[in-house]
Amino acid sequence: MYVNIESFPCVRLLNLSGEIGCSNPGHGLVIAPIVRFKNSDDQLAQPSAVLLPLDQMPAFFLRVSNDPELYHKVAGVLVESNGDKLLELSPDRKFPQEDFAPYSNVSHDWNPSGSGIMWNRYDFPVFLLSEESTQTLRKIADKNEKSSNGYQANVAEFDLVMQTTKAETNGSESCLKEQSCLPLGGQSVWASLPPMSNASAEHQKPIIMVVASQDSASFFRDRSLGADSPISGLIALLTAVDALSHLHDLGKLKKQLVFAAFDGEAWGYLGSRKFLQELDEGDDSVNGINSSMIEQVLEIGSVGKGISQGDTLFYAHASRNSSISKKILDGLQSGSDSLGSDNVKVKPAASSNPGVPPSSLMSFMRKNTSTSGVVLEDFDSQFSNRFYHSHLDSPANINSSSIAAAAALVARSLYILATGDMTVDLMTLNTIKVNVTLVEELIGCLLTCDPGLSCGIAKSFISPSNACPSHYVGVFQDSPSSTQFPSYADDTSRFIWNFLADRTSTLASNVSSCTVKCNNESEVCVGGEVEGGGRCVVSTTRYVPAYSTRLKFEDNAWHVLPANSSDPMGAADPVWTESYWNTISLRVYAVQSTTSDRLILLAGLAVTAASYLGVVVGRAYISKITKRD
Repeated sequence: MYVNIESFPCVRLLNLSGEIGCSNPGHGLVIAPIVRFKNSDDQLAQPSAVLLPLDQMPAFFLRVSNDPELYHKVAGVLVESNGDKLLELSPDRKFPQEDFAPYSNVSHDWNPSGSGIMWNRYDFPVFLLSEESTQTLRKIADKNEKSSNGYQANVAEFDLVMQTTKAETNGSESCLKEQSCLPLGGQSVWASLPPMSNASAEHQKPIIMVVASQDSASFFRDRSLGADSPISGLIALLTAVDALSHLHDLGKLKKQLVFAAFDGEAWGYLGSRKFLQELDEGDDSVNGINSSMIEQVLEIGSVGKGISQGDTLFYAHASRNSSISKKILDGLQSGSDSLGSDNVKVKPAASSNPGVPPSSLMSFMRKNTSTSGVVLEDFDSQFSNRFYHSHLDSPANINSSSIAAAAALVARSLYILATGDMTVDLMTLNTIKVNVTLVEELIGCLLTCDPGLSCGIAKSFISPSNACPSHYVGVFQDSPSSTQFPSYADDTSRFIWNFLADRTSTLASNVSSCTVKCNNESEVCVGGEVEGGGRCVVSTTRYVPAYSTRLKFEDNAWHVLPANSSDPMGAADPVWTESYWNTISLRVYAVQSTTSDRLILLAGLAVTAASYLGVVVGRAYISKITKRD
């Protein structure tokens, strides 16, 4: 009997220099007996499907990559899901995306838990099991282990055939040419508070950019939650926008606030780099702003683990020693002081750090070395998140109070920074309070399956394609254009767009319903997907495509461009793509042992012989009776 197994695959990704991730080695199914590994140094007697404890995962895959004999005996890997007692698991490198760092010292271990195993190529299928499937496979493996004749009667059948394997395209340039893959990418979102006109930039105020990432990564494609890194920062950004949206007369402040959620940051800072490119080219997606207007950048990084022994502490990582960077640090300190008894502290990061940690701010710094910015994090010299880019970076890995504290700190600090050289209105400052319930609701919406994107606030804006959120960037499915109505944007991007459009808006002069667009150019349609339609509001909220700046879509196909000197990060861009596939499945079933096969054969031969003998004896008897008659 066939049993379909609930599981999550590791898939094949490609770049300009080769492949990473997992795939069946050929064009067909892989079928192998299930063997349970208890230690990463166990041996295999024959090609097998390895049932692997989660705590053995890093050591096993590092060993496989360096042991050709073992590599060729691994038919597939089934990773158990039980990780409650694990203290750390990060398949990323110790310095994630080091090639994009705006400084030369890349030997610093920002991510001490990193094993780097997600960046290797494995020519065998790998699946993460659900908790229920883990129990099922353990029982099956135990049956195989107890088999008296040494024959494993239960096998796993893997269907993880990648189109790039079939087409024999082993790099992004060749697979895009043969159309066996698509580039990684999605849709970033930015919005201004308050809305700003599309008039000439000459009359615009200096901009304070507030940014966060909206995508994560993992060894397993569809288990990329990224609760602390980076979704805690995204939730803090959305909550800070909500808090500031209740203030009146924001338009009278000296600085313009612009909030951005970048997509594809885990794969070469796709969103932030494309945003900066669109600014340079003056595309419609960034109409109303340009790079010269950006005076300060404040990034909200991992802020879900800022509470330790009752104290709330965040670290400010500055881009460089400049008067403007010092203003941001001073603004954060003033914001901290204003919170008083809430006891939310902020400290400058250690001067011994090589520079800012892996972050979108790196894109701004590489584009313009004079960029002044700060990254707010819950760590100083090393990630406090021991599950960075792992499926275990889940809601259990964060503290909602820490995120709320970061949001409060950011909201008040932004108000102080936006006042410029004016005197801060302390009465207004003290009215800025975050909605703690909103933080908890956003955690439920963006990081759990129940309620997931079926939560009340999400369903008031969008009709989600899947209640269970995943923050893997996915592939870019649109043909790039200047339209603000992409035919494909994932659930998270659409939710962020609607949330920001709603919270940063002013009511339109003539309130009208809508489904896609509004008649007035300064208006957008919020909640247009939901039953009954949405409403038109005045808001400066835009989608910006997020894909490699080294790619161009022409003649219905993607083409890789040569590195451009005006794009300093382009030479380091791997140009990530994901292979097509037809189906992905995993199932197990029992097969007969050779002994059983032999017994059945012998029984069949015995029955045949007995039947033949019976016929001969019967004929002789009948013949004898006939002669007598």
